[in-house]
Amino acid sequence: MAVTIEEARNYLRVDISEDDGLISALLNTAVQLCIDVARCETSEELEESPLSKAAVLYTLGYLYEHREEADHHELTLTLRSLLFPLREGVV
Repeated sequence: MAVTIEEARNYLRVDISEDDGLISALLNTAVQLCIDVARCETSEELEESPLSKAAVLYTLGYLYEHREEADHHELTLTLRSLLFPLREGVV
């Protein structure tokens, strides 16, 4: 994915590298979730959309901040809204 660990840390406002393992795992989960919601076959297909980076970062932030009590239904509904053009083949 086009999001680096440094970009992810910056987006999450995390200054230390102690959480890099968690951030990396959540980033992979965020990418896969966006692929699934957008109905893409590969991460490359997802990356073709200008919406993808924002969607992945939003998902990463949500998963990081709500790792104890995440509402995945709410997250999925938001991602559907963010990725709607990609889901419908508009982008």
